[in-house]
Amino acid sequence: MNSSDPSQNQESLTSEANLSDASPTQDTMQEYYQLKQTLLLGTFALTGIIFISVWGTYSLNTALNYLIGACVGLVYLRMLAKDIESLGNQKGRLSSNRLALVIGIVVIASQLEQLQILPVFLGFMTYKVAILVYSINTALSTMEK
Repeated sequence: MNSSDPSQNQESLTSEANLSDASPTQDTMQEYYQLKQTLLLGTFALTGIIFISVWGTYSLNTALNYLIGACVGLVYLRMLAKDIESLGNQKGRLSSNRLALVIGIVVIASQLEQLQILPVFLGFMTYKVAILVYSINTALSTMEK
């Protein structure tokens, strides 16, 4: 590169600035993807632990009701994550399709005699427990520093 040519210097500075501008966005998205994966895996792990505990404590039917709710909670969490990913790209607000999912599972649980509303609902809320565990873990690790 010829340092006496001002147009080349300007291009070099512009491309360096663009690279430094892209890095924080990439870092932020990388952190988001890590958080998304952590929450999904945490929810999945909690679902397995709680399913086995409910099965041992109550009955297989109650545990399966819980499992149905937990699976719907995982779908809800994935839908929320996709909504958040597209929030900055295309639209300015979140969709309400997730609300229909929650209402649908509660209505189905209330209409079918085989399903119990409380285990299904508590299963659905498992993703919130994963968020709570992640938040407490993050707060404790921040306090240690």
